[in-house]
Amino acid sequence: MTSDHVSITAIMTAFIRGYHSAHDTPVVFDDSLALQLIPEGRRRLIEQGLTTAVAQTESPDGDTVNLHQVSLSPILQTMGLPNVISRSRYTEDNLKSEIGKGVGQYVILGAGLDTFAFRHGDLLKEIKVFEVDLPGTQEFKRERLADLNWGIPRSLHFVSADLSKERLSEALLGSPYNASVKSLFSLLGVTMYLSPDDVFETLRSITQIAPAGSSVIFDYHTKTDARLHEIRKELQKMGESMNTTFDPSSLGAELEKLGSYLYEDLGPADIQERFFDFDRSAKMYHANENVHLAWAVVGGRDL
Repeated sequence: MTSDHVSITAIMTAFIRGYHSAHDTPVVFDDSLALQLIPEGRRRLIEQGLTTAVAQTESPDGDTVNLHQVSLSPILQTMGLPNVISRSRYTEDNLKSEIGKGVGQYVILGAGLDTFAFRHGDLLKEIKVFEVDLPGTQEFKRERLADLNWGIPRSLHFVSADLSKERLSEALLGSPYNASVKSLFSLLGVTMYLSPDDVFETLRSITQIAPAGSSVIFDYHTKTDARLHEIRKELQKMGESMNTTFDPSSLGAELEKLGSYLYEDLGPADIQERFFDFDRSAKMYHANENVHLAWAVVGGRDL
């Protein structure tokens, strides 16, 4: 994907969040606005393509299937829906808690079509929100906001940046970001697409531009993910690639070298128990067996 085009994964992430909110019960993460950011024509094409794929799976012999009754849940499971909704829920739950502990800025790296600032206008009285993403994706989003007549809140700031080519600290320098204000950074659905050097540079940059007690939440694939080859092939078809994985046993030590410590690392079993086992009907989905959620805090453990 080039920086002057909207990210396909940004579109699909918004679709997944919106579909889950509209069709699944219970709702693990409620983002009822996400689908509106996808143009109707493109949204219909996505739905038609996924519906046809599910129907072919359910009836490989060509028997007639009522497409209106086809559930997209099975195919969205394989496309990462559990990871998308659990990481979003985890991040926003912790953000709300951290606001009460002095966090005044929320920096969304690889924001895509995120709708936080439009779902939580009440929280914008307490924090500033910074959406950081590639120029093409941000241009697409701003055009959609204009089409929908969604006014941009004063507390929301767009920062165009390609983290594979520039440092996060440099990108934020020209924005209203305040390096002395305790902040929470989200890095969701991003680490796997950057090179290892770019991931570590971004994490290091956070420790340099955010005061002690600030934190970053990110998801990552493990080195033992047996489906990596499959996932890489599918992403390549969409013009994107997966580049970075982590070893949970060494992640803490790697973060300490960068100036932060690993406060929490949720593995697949933890994610399953916290987000999908609380209600029997939620078990239509199961956590990806090789995806973790990590929460790293800037500074020492005694904070």
